[in-house]
Amino acid sequence: MQTLWAPWRMEYIKQDKPQGCIFCTYPAQENDRANLVLGRSLHGFVMLNRFPYNSGHLMVIPRRHVSELSALPEAEYDDLQRLLRASVGVLFEVYRPEGMNVGMNLGRIAGAGIADHLHWHAVPRWGGDTNFMPVIGETKVMVEHLEGAYDRLRPRFEALGLA
Repeated sequence: MQTLWAPWRMEYIKQDKPQGCIFCTYPAQENDRANLVLGRSLHGFVMLNRFPYNSGHLMVIPRRHVSELSALPEAEYDDLQRLLRASVGVLFEVYRPEGMNVGMNLGRIAGAGIADHLHWHAVPRWGGDTNFMPVIGETKVMVEHLEGAYDRLRPRFEALGLA
């Protein structure tokens, strides 16, 4: 069995956690750029992950605070799946990755950093995007700042009528 090391996530693990749920407060605020919110649909929104595994790592999140997939009514679930499909399409168009990890971690024990508000991750992948740096140097090489990723992706969400 191989081990996936992600020591750069320690910054997230050690930081003071904000009061309340950021997934509930961010979309209600009017500062999409500061909150890294890329787009919205009726029942969900898309934001960049502040502690990404790769450039373009984004999340699709229900607007409603819900922790169980079975708690989503069909209309909400369908809307979120359309938003996820559009988001993955934008990532393929903008970043041209060789592959993509798409999924969710349900519950803290499964790896969810924010376990009380379910969300999907979409992580673009390229050959060699995991190398010796994180393992030996405990350093993740990111080729782009979050602001740069936001500036590349936001116009595509606007063009789709999602921003």
